[in-house]
Amino acid sequence: MTAAGPRVPVVRARGDAFECGRRHGVERAESLRAFLDDGLARLNRIMPAPVSWATLKPTLDAYRVEIETQTPLLAQELQGLAEGAGLGADEALLLQVRREIMGYQRIPTMGDCTTYAVGGAAGPVLAQTVDLNGDLDDQICVLDITRTGSPRRVLVLGFGGLLGYLGVNSDGLAVGLNLVLGGRWRPGLPPYLAIRHLLDSARDVDDAVRILRTLKLASSRNLVLCDARKSAWVEILGDELRVSESSTSTHTNHFLHPDFVAHDELNVFARNFSRQRLDACRARLTELAPRAGVEEHFALLSRAPIRVEGNGDVRRERTVAAVVLRPDLGELHVRPGDPALHRTHSFSLRAAVARGAAPAEVIS
Repeated sequence: MTAAGPRVPVVRARGDAFECGRRHGVERAESLRAFLDDGLARLNRIMPAPVSWATLKPTLDAYRVEIETQTPLLAQELQGLAEGAGLGADEALLLQVRREIMGYQRIPTMGDCTTYAVGGAAGPVLAQTVDLNGDLDDQICVLDITRTGSPRRVLVLGFGGLLGYLGVNSDGLAVGLNLVLGGRWRPGLPPYLAIRHLLDSARDVDDAVRILRTLKLASSRNLVLCDARKSAWVEILGDELRVSESSTSTHTNHFLHPDFVAHDELNVFARNFSRQRLDACRARLTELAPRAGVEEHFALLSRAPIRVEGNGDVRRERTVAAVVLRPDLGELHVRPGDPALHRTHSFSLRAAVARGAAPAEVIS
């Protein structure tokens, strides 16, 4: 490692849902405006056919109804984001659903996250790479949210105005994710917002699974859940969920549950690479010391094939961040950009709760 890498801005928001969104928008307004002006949040640099606000309008309207119905507080936060950043309602909404707009029939995927959760003598850990297209290193942001009336606080790592992506809450629940491809993608709750909803609402893995079963999600995904007692992966295909609980949970981008394997739409090259990364992850986990610390987990994430190096093509996924979450300690550690080259930025909820102040960031 030679540098701190891309800056990791932190938005600390307190208040009702609207005010939390407004604070996010105020602090990230310039970046979000530039991102939207860059080919509609870079969609038109990635997709084979350009999209426009006119063509997207019916789709955005359908997603808005689902978000308002299923997660009304996140809908209010989205309204606050738009006001704070000076964005139109459709612009703020597009930031939440751009992955669903991309779909999967026309956008082949190669990387897209290697995720694992483990217990052990050093405490539970959820760690993953974040593999995305669109060169999103410059859109990374940590949200520290305390919503009025909520019994918990959340730390969320997101990109480009997302209200959710992955993170940890003050109850000791961590949530990560993998893209899996299958079923019919439709207007529903975007999985990134579903993850934020879990962090806002769930105490532990069991609570998160219970809540997930009540949601209509827009697209297929795998979520990895971890608390102080156990971990699980949850594959989501249409309205069906499959759950696997274990002391160690590992997942990449192909379906693992026998009920879903036949429905996997990942192309053969991507599936082979997904299997290669999964095998490498499982093998390296057996080599980790029982008391392995945060930096040892980053070392695991920073080697090929788990770390996916870019080739200069904005349309191809590459590792734009690596994350290590400590749910028992309320910690989020991130290496922005290429994790093999950049240093660790650390954020803690627990220290903040003890001091009654905002969580400190440490760059190591």
